[in-house]
Amino acid sequence: MVPLNVSTGSSVGGMSEREFYARQSRVTEPGRFAARVEEVPGSLSAMRRAARQLVFHYRADGPFAENGIAAERISEIDTRYAEDMLARIFELSDQPLTTDRKPCDRLVGCCRDFTVLFLAIARAHGMPARARVGFAAYFDPGWYGDHVVAEVWDEQQQRWRLVDAELADDYADPATGAPLDVEDLTRSQFLTGAAAWLACREGSADPARFYASPDLDIPMTRGLWYVRHNLIHDLAAVTGREMVPWDNWGWSGLEELSRAQLAVLDDLAAAMSRDAPLAELMSFYERDGLRVPAEITSYSAASEVPLQVFARR
Repeated sequence: MVPLNVSTGSSVGGMSEREFYARQSRVTEPGRFAARVEEVPGSLSAMRRAARQLVFHYRADGPFAENGIAAERISEIDTRYAEDMLARIFELSDQPLTTDRKPCDRLVGCCRDFTVLFLAIARAHGMPARARVGFAAYFDPGWYGDHVVAEVWDEQQQRWRLVDAELADDYADPATGAPLDVEDLTRSQFLTGAAAWLACREGSADPARFYASPDLDIPMTRGLWYVRHNLIHDLAAVTGREMVPWDNWGWSGLEELSRAQLAVLDDLAAAMSRDAPLAELMSFYERDGLRVPAEITSYSAASEVPLQVFARR
C-alpha cells in the first residue's frame, strides 16, 4: 500500500470519497481506546493479523467449553460498536492488540466483528477502508456462505482490494486446496451482496446456493430473500453503517416486494457493481425501505425472542 492521496475521488459532503472511507464511522470509532488502536503497525498485513486475534467466532472456532469460554458469553455477539468491543477485549486481557490471545481472551463474535475491528485499525492509520457484505465461495464448495469482509483502497493500482480479516494466512480453498490470497480476494471468491443479487436475478447463479449458515434450514436464512438481505446490508456498509448481520429493517424483511421495488434493487445492485460514485449510492440509501431507521429488529442467536434495537446516533 502506498500513502493515501486524498485529492482523488468524487466529493461527498465536502470530502473526497477516499477521505470519507478513511474516517471512522459511528460503528468503528474506537473512542477512548484510540491510542491503543494506533499502536498497531500500519501495514495491511499487521492490521489484519491484529484484528483476527481479537475475535472468537461463535460458530466457526469450535465449542465454547473446550476453549474456556462460558456459555453465557454468547451475548457478546450483539456487541455493535468498536469502542464497546475493545472495552470487553481489554477487560478480558489488558495486553496490546498485537499480542497473540488465547480464545478465551477474545470477544465472542462473527465475521462482521473481525471486519469492524480491522476497519477501526485501518482508518486510525488513514487508510480508506469499508465493509462489504455478501457471500464467500471458499467455505463449502459449490455454495455461497454469508460473510462480511473489508475492502481497502490500493492507491498504486487505483482499485479496491477485498481483504478477509478472519482467515489465517495459510487458509486454503477447500475445493482446490490452493492457498487463498486473503489480502486480495478475487471477485469470484467473494461476491458482494450487489454482485450476488445481479447474478441471481440474471439467472447466472442459483439463489438456493446462497445461505446464512449451512446448519440452518430456515427459509429466511437462505435463497433470494437472504441475497436481498445482504444487498441492503451491503448498501448500508458502503455508506458508512456497518450493521450486525441479523439486523432487519425495511425491504430486508420477509414481505414480498413489488415489481417497482425489485426494479429499484436491480438498479441499486447495478450501481454498486460498477462502483458508482458514493453520492449516487447515498441517494439510494435515503429511500424508505433502504435507510436504517432509528429502531431495528435483530434476530440474535443469543436471544429467544427478536430484539428491538435503537441505533446510536
